[in-house]
Amino acid sequence: MRLSALLFCLLFFSRPLLAQDKSPLSWFSDKWDDAQYLACNTAAHASYMNDSEKKVIYILNLARMNPKLFCETVLRRYPDINSDYHYKSSPYFNSLIRRLNITKPLGILSPDSACWASAYEHAASSGESGYVGHDRQTEKAASAKHFMGECCDYGHNKPIDIVMSLLIDQDVESLGHREICLGAYTKIGVAIHTHSQYRFTSTLDLYY
Repeated sequence: MRLSALLFCLLFFSRPLLAQDKSPLSWFSDKWDDAQYLACNTAAHASYMNDSEKKVIYILNLARMNPKLFCETVLRRYPDINSDYHYKSSPYFNSLIRRLNITKPLGILSPDSACWASAYEHAASSGESGYVGHDRQTEKAASAKHFMGECCDYGHNKPIDIVMSLLIDQDVESLGHREICLGAYTKIGVAIHTHSQYRFTSTLDLYY
């Protein structure tokens, strides 16, 4: 039995990664396919979120789990890969490089249905009205409000672009989105919705 169990373990852990095991950051570096990072996929079974919303949490957790590796393999390459060359001379981009290089690993975020409902109602109502900001636009959105930190992004629907936009926090002097994304929160809900003015909007609601 012991030999059989050992053989099974050897075969399982030496097998090629399956599609569902692949990290959303694989195309930046295969280092992200290490089995330890599977723990960052906390929203995998959160049925109330779609795949893109789950992936936002996955990517944000990867950045929190290994800030230095994220800086080296993702952040530094992002301007070239995404053709956002202006970032290279941006003080916001360069301050994020410095920040991630000195940031110790942070706890990963777990999906929360109350945070998601809060995020969804705000993204939906503001998206339909074309509103930009954090004030709730409908009674339904106000009654669902549940967060201690909130990030709103506009113009992006790809998970990597949403996360990078909030972390870089271009032209936001307070760096409020960055501080929330790298803050001491434990729960999160993410909603992505169409926006009548900016095409897309995302709301991330976080709680302790």
